[in-house]
Amino acid sequence: MPPWPCVGCIRIRAGQVAIPGRRDYTGFVRKSHYEKIPDPKEIEKEISEFLSKKFKDNVKSVSPVVLHQSLALEKPEPSSDSTKKINFDLLPEDLIAFLDQYIVKQDQAKAILATKICTHFNRIKRSQSRPADGNGMMIGSIKNNVLMLGPTGVGKTYIIKLIAEKIGVPFVKGDATKFSETGYVGGDVEDLVRDLVREADDDIELAQYGIIYIDEIDKIAGSREHFGADVSRTGVQRGLLKPMEETEVDLKAAHDPISMIQEIERYRKTGKRHKRVLNTKNILFIMSGAFADLPAIIRKRLNEKGIGFGAPIKNTTEDLDILLHVRSEDLIKYGFESEFVGRLPVRAIFENLTEADLFEILHNPNNPIMLGKKLDFAAYGIDIKFDEDALKILAKIASEENTGARGLVSAVEGTLLPFERKLTSTSIREFPVTERVIRNPEEALAEMIAAKDSGDLHSTFEELSCKEQAFIRDYLRSNTGKLAENYSLTMTAARIDTVANCYSRHIVDVGTAIRQIRSYYDEVKQIELFFFKNHDINVVLEEDAIDFIIDKFVTSDMQLDEFYKKLNIDFEHGLKLVREKTGKNRFFINREALLNPETYIRNSLATELNLP
Repeated sequence: MPPWPCVGCIRIRAGQVAIPGRRDYTGFVRKSHYEKIPDPKEIEKEISEFLSKKFKDNVKSVSPVVLHQSLALEKPEPSSDSTKKINFDLLPEDLIAFLDQYIVKQDQAKAILATKICTHFNRIKRSQSRPADGNGMMIGSIKNNVLMLGPTGVGKTYIIKLIAEKIGVPFVKGDATKFSETGYVGGDVEDLVRDLVREADDDIELAQYGIIYIDEIDKIAGSREHFGADVSRTGVQRGLLKPMEETEVDLKAAHDPISMIQEIERYRKTGKRHKRVLNTKNILFIMSGAFADLPAIIRKRLNEKGIGFGAPIKNTTEDLDILLHVRSEDLIKYGFESEFVGRLPVRAIFENLTEADLFEILHNPNNPIMLGKKLDFAAYGIDIKFDEDALKILAKIASEENTGARGLVSAVEGTLLPFERKLTSTSIREFPVTERVIRNPEEALAEMIAAKDSGDLHSTFEELSCKEQAFIRDYLRSNTGKLAENYSLTMTAARIDTVANCYSRHIVDVGTAIRQIRSYYDEVKQIELFFFKNHDINVVLEEDAIDFIIDKFVTSDMQLDEFYKKLNIDFEHGLKLVREKTGKNRFFINREALLNPETYIRNSLATELNLP
């Protein structure tokens, strides 16, 4: 069956694409400035053969109009900077500190991933800044490709997404179970390379520094149940070898009609044919899997080697402890080719999550599960707050599912779905999620609807709001140093309160709230420049004044231009008078001055003129 259901008949002409239900687009290219290209009939023949092979009679190629013989076949113009420098200056400790804000537990895995990924990108940066060293041309250079081992739902995918976002490189994820030796029924690893380009908005130079994440990699291990090689699975492993090391991937996929059509359209527009490729030398490959049977292989090896040297390793030993002893020989026995294992030199082991860990995840202010649920209700104009006891019960429910953090999603959705359905049709706009809501959702929902105008609901909601803000303030105080360094913003007491207000009023994580406050800070500092340019008066806003202004932005939704107009009204004439009478032209404005501008101006005059 062709990959396009019910494609009908698509007419493809040289230089023209016509799809039923859409307009035909025909382009004309000037004859001059171009070299000879292959015979258009050859191009038409290739397209016809491809379509016939892939789609049989569902797609036909007709060509009443041929491309002009004088159109160009040109090589792509060389980039002005083919080794574009990436903007990367993170150190391992910086990245670990960032991950600590979002990832619960997994200290060892975070340390390994942060260190080796930082090293990978810093090596690239160094090779670009010192080409004379030959770092980019070393034969046999080994990339820090990573193999992550651990149960499902412990944050393996999430941690790589966070790292890619922090570094600013494109990230794509694939599932190893969809790969085949000969290509795709669903795709192959080269399709993931092409996806990197799409993720980078067609910026090939950016894509070459991306991260490719392949999950369920344990599913392509060769079968250990029969003799001989498992051709299909080992074939996939071998297909991964070159991209994991270094190869050039053609961005036009022969099995992908969309990419073929895009190439035809690109040729029609530019009149140029050139091969677009992406080198995988600097692409970081990260694989992950549960490896359920691997601990048994490791135990057997440890027991065999322990003969005569002490008691054997008991099967009751935790799988995590066993996985920490994994070696290449264990992975080979598991069913991987030695060459494949050799291209994954870095290994990170992820721990199981306990009930306490699941509660900590829910209680984390950066937790996407809770933020996502807040967004669900906010879509209907409903503000939702969670009680700590309610989160503990949700964690207990999730732990019983034994699916890690994925169980949290099921627990939250299963409990709150009736409220999401019913409350949206009422006038209730404040939803406090208490212990009773989780334990007895049907009764709690009925009581909530019946008592919607009693005021009790609002009181409970306000109580939870105060607790949330207090928790955020404590969180900010305990991480002041890290946050100040990460976001280049001094976390004063007033600023901590403002960030807590921003977090509570808007559905954002702590980092986003701080970045918002930082942007307000930069905008407020611009006021000093605007005031000087417009009035030739040097105004310096002190920190408490800046905090006061930012708080106004957060709590009242005041805009910068509104504040600037008010500042003009309150201070322009008074400060000009002080300058005229005293010659002073540098004024330090604090919070008190903003609250009482007349008093500030009067005191400034009295101070400069020595008046009583």
